[in-house]
Amino acid sequence: MSRVYNFSAGPAVLPESVLQEAADEMLDYRGTGMSVMEMSHRSKAYQTIIDEAEADIRTLMGIPDNYKVLFMQGGASQQFAMIPMNLMKNKVADYIITGQWAKKAYQEAKMYGQANAVASSADKTFSYIPDCSDLPISENADYVYICENNTIYGTKYWQLPNTKGKDLVSDVSSCFLSEPVDVTKYGMIYGGVQKNIGPAGVVIAIIREDLITEDVLPGTPTMLRYKTHADNGSMYNTPPAYGIYICGKVFKWLLRNGGLTEMKAYNEKKAAILYDYLDSSKLFHGTVVKKDRSLMNVPFVTGDAELDAKFVKAATEAGFVNLKGHRTVGGMRASIYNAMPIEGVEKLVAFMENYEKKV
Repeated sequence: MSRVYNFSAGPAVLPESVLQEAADEMLDYRGTGMSVMEMSHRSKAYQTIIDEAEADIRTLMGIPDNYKVLFMQGGASQQFAMIPMNLMKNKVADYIITGQWAKKAYQEAKMYGQANAVASSADKTFSYIPDCSDLPISENADYVYICENNTIYGTKYWQLPNTKGKDLVSDVSSCFLSEPVDVTKYGMIYGGVQKNIGPAGVVIAIIREDLITEDVLPGTPTMLRYKTHADNGSMYNTPPAYGIYICGKVFKWLLRNGGLTEMKAYNEKKAAILYDYLDSSKLFHGTVVKKDRSLMNVPFVTGDAELDAKFVKAATEAGFVNLKGHRTVGGMRASIYNAMPIEGVEKLVAFMENYEKKV
């Protein structure tokens, strides 16, 4: 069977050349006589893999020396607790609620201190990003938290909030490495890799060194302290070794393809093809306010749940898979991450145009 066009929100499409490379090295990684999957994380060969991965992501993102790069387990969801455990020194934090994941992070933080929802777009099913230019930021807030790209609802912060001098903590799981980023604007930027970078099971956190201290909330387990991971080069325990190896290959793929500036231009081109069609279609409609649209996740509907289901079935049969929208939004969602080739989007739009003519 030939490969399908996979529009899954995550785990998601990976570059074919990366998968091919990993397949070629599966039984024998560069003369070691074993797979990376079998390799000791304490070996010289593996140390080189993780060191190169860190060096490459630093190059891609222009990460300053005073920020640590941590490869950890537990996905983004574990960070919902780790962040307050490690960063809530005053036991106060402000959260901007723009979707399910920001909401879950906010609810988790409430277990550790005073979490304030300083803005929300829940009133319109999270279909826009609230104005964050003059928020009621708490004077003693330890940080301001956002989910930068909302996978489920298809919104994106194109302007970061005015945090009034407080550290910004951002979950970038679904827009990670899709565009250039100024890391210095954040106290911490993190994401699960299974949407845009690698297989599920790895979370990458980039944290300013002064935020990594011994001063954590009482009862914080050793494994949930950033200092534990920072002091041990992400190797305090066995890391998600194979996942990090694939991430490293994706970093090299991005560097070969011109880095994040080129990637953003490519992503804008892909997204424009789909959004332009949705804006002209009589059958399909985008669900997000235009100025807040994500380049990565594009939700759309017909307005008729039965017709939506029929379209998803027909698309799946035609080789366009995982287009069903999240249960909280319904309809469809095309996730068009870095590794989705432009022809995948072009062919999807051609299929949608053809489908529209027949309905």
